[in-house]
Amino acid sequence: MPYQLEITLKTDLFDAEGEGIRQKAENYFGIELAQVRTIRVLTIDVNLSADHLEKIRTEIFTNPVTDISSYAPLPVDFDWTIWVGYRPGVKDNPGSTAMEAVEDILGIKTGPDEAIYTSKRYCLKGDGLTAKDADMIAGELLANDLIQQWKIIPQKQWNPKKGTGMIIPKVILNHEPTVTSVPIDSDATLKKISDERNLALNPNDIPIIRAYFLDKKVQAERALAGLSEPTDIELEYISQARSDHCNHNTFQGLFRYKEGADGSVEIVDNLFETCIKAPTLELKEKKPWVVSVLWDNAGAGRFDDDHYYVITGETHNSPSNMEAYGGAITGIVGVYRDPLGTGKGSKLVMGSYGFCVGPRDYDGDLRPKLHPRRLLDGVIEGVRDGGNKSGIPTPFGQVLFHQGYMGKCLVFVTAVGIMPATVDGKPAEQKTTSPGEMVIMCGGRVGKDGIHGVTASSEVFSENTPAGHVQIGDPYTQKKMHDFLLEARDEGLIQFITDNGGGGLSSSVGESALFSNGCEIQLEKVPLKYEGLDQWEIWISESQERMTVAVRPEDIQRFLSLSEKHAVESTVIGTYADSGKLHITYNGKTCAYVNLDLLKSGFPQWEFDAEWLSPHDRGMTEPVLSEPRDYDRLLMDMLSRPNICSKEWITRQYDHEVQGTSVIKPLVGEDRDVNSDAAVISKLETGNWKLETGNLKLETGGKGLAFSQALLPAYSVIDAYHMTSCTIDEAVRRLIAVGGNLEHIGGVDNFCWPNIQYHPENNPDGKFKAAQLVRSCRALRDMCMAYEIPLLSGKDSMYVDGHLPGKYGETHKVSAPETLQFSCIGVIDDITKCVTMDAKIPGDLVYVLGATRDELGASEYYEHFGHIGKNVPGVFPDQFIPVYKGLCHAIKEELVASVHGIYRGGLGVHLAMVAMGGNIGMNVDLSLVPAEQVSRNDVILFSESAGRFIVTIDPANRKKFETIFKGMPCACIGEITNGSDFIAKGIDKRTLLNVPVQQLKTAWKSPFAGLI
Repeated sequence: MPYQLEITLKTDLFDAEGEGIRQKAENYFGIELAQVRTIRVLTIDVNLSADHLEKIRTEIFTNPVTDISSYAPLPVDFDWTIWVGYRPGVKDNPGSTAMEAVEDILGIKTGPDEAIYTSKRYCLKGDGLTAKDADMIAGELLANDLIQQWKIIPQKQWNPKKGTGMIIPKVILNHEPTVTSVPIDSDATLKKISDERNLALNPNDIPIIRAYFLDKKVQAERALAGLSEPTDIELEYISQARSDHCNHNTFQGLFRYKEGADGSVEIVDNLFETCIKAPTLELKEKKPWVVSVLWDNAGAGRFDDDHYYVITGETHNSPSNMEAYGGAITGIVGVYRDPLGTGKGSKLVMGSYGFCVGPRDYDGDLRPKLHPRRLLDGVIEGVRDGGNKSGIPTPFGQVLFHQGYMGKCLVFVTAVGIMPATVDGKPAEQKTTSPGEMVIMCGGRVGKDGIHGVTASSEVFSENTPAGHVQIGDPYTQKKMHDFLLEARDEGLIQFITDNGGGGLSSSVGESALFSNGCEIQLEKVPLKYEGLDQWEIWISESQERMTVAVRPEDIQRFLSLSEKHAVESTVIGTYADSGKLHITYNGKTCAYVNLDLLKSGFPQWEFDAEWLSPHDRGMTEPVLSEPRDYDRLLMDMLSRPNICSKEWITRQYDHEVQGTSVIKPLVGEDRDVNSDAAVISKLETGNWKLETGNLKLETGGKGLAFSQALLPAYSVIDAYHMTSCTIDEAVRRLIAVGGNLEHIGGVDNFCWPNIQYHPENNPDGKFKAAQLVRSCRALRDMCMAYEIPLLSGKDSMYVDGHLPGKYGETHKVSAPETLQFSCIGVIDDITKCVTMDAKIPGDLVYVLGATRDELGASEYYEHFGHIGKNVPGVFPDQFIPVYKGLCHAIKEELVASVHGIYRGGLGVHLAMVAMGGNIGMNVDLSLVPAEQVSRNDVILFSESAGRFIVTIDPANRKKFETIFKGMPCACIGEITNGSDFIAKGIDKRTLLNVPVQQLKTAWKSPFAGLI
């Protein structure tokens, strides 16, 4: 018999969650509520005695100081109450944790059909609150119908005994697992099946697939295994492996590239090979610190003699666009598994984020499923819970608003780990599978969550039908698995480890079996969340928190013993072999028998037409603007623009101190409220800290990792080549600004691109977007070679387009701008020499390094006035590198007090940032700024030319500092003052700006001030 427990705060205590909902209802919808009280609901579907129920109520679920609870509905006053719970099959992390607590406190083992389900009841009070208001709050604020269900009950219909009623979201499939043979009598038949099953097979792949299964030798081998026509599990396996997500077909494609409508065609063959792999392998020969690239889940560089650092990044755009919280948390815990599955396994030491969404205050005619405001709230919370609850610090992040992301948001997540250089006396980056080793699945169980959307359409819907392919990541389960696997690694028990990410077992087992050249999988052994899954569903499900591990037979008992110690489920599901086959059985019957080399032979290259039109050919010109009259007001307006203003309300939700390694924090300055250029973390195990009189003290000479990222998609509207080169240059400068070393920078490229396949009706600008991708990749190659940055890892996410209903039901195609997030990581030899961006002491001199040019194309300044322009910033490595090396030397010699790069918004914005960071005055003369053919104050202040820094120094260091930069664009333009004002003289020496620094900071913080 199930029981329902309600818990809420005592009436005299402040309900922070309820108040947050009340404020959002008013801010989002203009609905004024007097009060919102939240009630946590536990539906306990466990066979327990009355004594047990009372024990868990009082000892687990109710805080006697703050809470009241009851197994009857709580008498909380309301005008309307809204109950919200998960749909069947959606991962209920609190419910799983509650079950573990019950088993621990009662000393019992619950049955497979027993569970605890969590939900919430919201009690709303408000004069004139209508059913329409309650429905809007429920559907637009409290719940997402993809993963949740809800009830709305007015006070007059409330039954104080029954409450909301008992809803048990248990999955019941009543389905006998079956393997289905698929006819392949023609290409058309297979194409139709692909469409029906959402296999997304490329039409050019279909003849190759058919030819394989119709091959006489293959048919004879399959007949011996009891198969004839291909099975559904085999086709699902092939479609996963051949997908653009897994196989990167676009980047390995052939491009017919030309510039201008009449230009000659140039064949560009395989962007990955020519622009990513080739330069990286060339640089690897020059950079002895590069350890492992291009083949594993993440790349690795040498941290010190005994350790490597491991890094990767990816996106989780489509799932986050549908269910922001679930998509984002799945993305962050998913990318955390990549370093864990690199080499023999690494410890997670930090994560980062980048969110690209529509304008938060959007009030136009488009009707996305999730308003950008709600979507942003969801992805913030998802990445926050994925990191904070995993015990992994999040010291860096970026947020960018653009209407192009209304169609599909971008959620970038990056992970960094630390791995010993050797494991069991062997290089830790090396791993392989061998015949006879056991195939083990560790972590979570498999369900229908994480399967492409064919499941719901192939079943009769009922209240027990599981939710589709949207997932909720479980950081608690993953943390236990993380700790267990690292202990197993250190004992030498792991021969191979990889993540169950995209494609699930299909990818992890299929790829790891290539090393041994075969595997035999008993699919019935795979632990399931519930019975009734078809074999193909078990094979491709992307249900979270799972790793595939290869263990020698002689080590299996110890491995499973450690797994039990950490309360992690690990199951032997087969063995690796040298048969050359992927052989899958279910209860002794073969359901898949495929040559592993099938996916490496014969499939045609994807092809694209790419046509580049220059800004001139597209009619782009520079706007004619009058010289501004009120620069004080203009600077404050620039500081309050959405893509420049403070995002402190987001940054403060992320724990950057959880492992005690933070050196340069995400927020720096006197008030710890201005964003750092980059993050720096130390590694406790290497002795960066020591205990003195009860306090941790930083020791000289400790190594650290510097990490930075950049996003500049606005420049793509002019040229993706310059977007890419400026993005890389900014990431490099951010790293250097905190003390990074130009000689040791590893890169991670994360592409997000709209559809590049030309179609005259559906995608008429596909050729241009394809040309943009070619130009972007060439810029990536050029910049990485110039700055000598090997690409340690990377990711491409194509098709960032959406089709949104409009105000009157019409459909609008919305494509995101061509976007690249570039990450930089490097080793800092002595973290005590790191610097921050805030001005420090009155009397310090203010320098600008690097030349300012008339480069306002696609700038914040032009955008502020509704223009685009065409003079996009360029990157000139030959000119920039000497400056960067000089600055690295000056920081190493401790000649600087602060360093800050000049980024989006230009010199004026970032001079203000330096002053705001120190809460201190600044007096500068713009006529002294190093510049090339610039004759206007607004160009000096707001040009976004690359390659520039603002540096403050002690006057005593002036001679040494200037000697380093002799012959380079470097000038002292002013000083830090005792006053409280930001003062700037113009080119004509007249006072251009005179505004209190605190007034600037107020303007910078004002857009989102109410959210902190």
